[in-house]
Amino acid sequence: MKWIGSFIFGMVLMLYGGVSVHAQNVDALRAQIDAGKSELTDIDAQINALKKELSVVGSEKSTLQSAIKKLETERKKVLADISYTEKRITITDLEITELSENIRSKEKEIATQESAIAEVIRRLHEHDGVSPIIAFLQNDTLGEFWRVLDELIVVREDMQRASSKLSDARSELESQRGTAEDKRSDLLTLSDQFKDQQKVLSNTTQEKSSLLKQTQNKESEYQKQLKAKQDARAKIEAELRDFESKIQFILDPSSIPVAGTAVFSWPIAKPIITQYFGGTEFAKQNASVYAGRPYHPGIDIGAARGTKIFAPADGIVRATGNTDLAKGCWAWGKWTLIDHNNGLASLYAHQDVQSVSAGQSIKRGDVIGYVGNTGYSTGPHLHLTVYAKAAVEVKTFGATACASVPRPTAPTSAYLDPMSYLPAI
Repeated sequence: MKWIGSFIFGMVLMLYGGVSVHAQNVDALRAQIDAGKSELTDIDAQINALKKELSVVGSEKSTLQSAIKKLETERKKVLADISYTEKRITITDLEITELSENIRSKEKEIATQESAIAEVIRRLHEHDGVSPIIAFLQNDTLGEFWRVLDELIVVREDMQRASSKLSDARSELESQRGTAEDKRSDLLTLSDQFKDQQKVLSNTTQEKSSLLKQTQNKESEYQKQLKAKQDARAKIEAELRDFESKIQFILDPSSIPVAGTAVFSWPIAKPIITQYFGGTEFAKQNASVYAGRPYHPGIDIGAARGTKIFAPADGIVRATGNTDLAKGCWAWGKWTLIDHNNGLASLYAHQDVQSVSAGQSIKRGDVIGYVGNTGYSTGPHLHLTVYAKAAVEVKTFGATACASVPRPTAPTSAYLDPMSYLPAI
């Protein structure tokens, strides 16, 4: 039984060994991750500076020169967005590698602990098979016999602690595996965002080229085209309102959330409202409430081109479309209609890039698209409309340039104020 003292020492080393051999690798990875996060802060500062510059440019009089200047600044901002996403991809990849290192180390640690515990159990089982008399005779003195018994008690106590430590190690391993899976999912999402941002950049470059070609770089031609768009838009808007005013629909208040209940989150980070809602029957009958604003069936949220649009709640994409496919149809541009399970539907218009498709299930916070300047828009922004879901349809109609492209339509009584379902800013 003289093996007990040296055996305890060996088991302690195996069960509670020193610094992990992978520590240097993990430290190096952590240093790269921290450096990358520092670079993200710098890029974010560049993006914010460009947003401020865009705000200034956007407030200038609408001229060809200001339009070109805005497109050039938007291009810089989108490039910064891409750089930000690239850096996040790099950091996430490093974090996955770090987690993989930790998982391998933890698996090795668990294997070592399991081996040590198995050996302790084997030795204790051998000891338990020895009668007390034989155990006593194997020791030189009575004092030595009692010392061995005391050490066996210590071994059993260490076994309990080792088993608890092994259980904790297994829980930590599962947690790290879960985190690694989440990071891999994040990496796929970031890769998709990177591709979409590349599309935004391409669209911005093409728009500048097209603008210069169409106007022949002449201010007079730019103003002429701007006026033609405004006139066409007014005609299209009048046709839509006339069509919708004839649709019969009685809204059941119990079919939708109570006004003032924030069932949606904001689809844009740090939203700035540039135009409020003014499109209900109440608005038409009480124009003074809306300070004389024109009929506007939603809210406009100012944002730079390429800004992410987030799903405000879970739902299913009913349809997507692009009214720009019909020449002269100055309407929603690229739009997405989402059905929610609370009796509401929401429309997102003037997108640069659409990231979802019809039939797709989405979760609150998913990126569904990117802010743009498509359709009739005086500058990049997101138009958000909220409907009573039961009343909105996607169809083609009318005699204007938009007659060939499907658009969401609803009776005027089915338009709801988005602010009634969003948190206070």
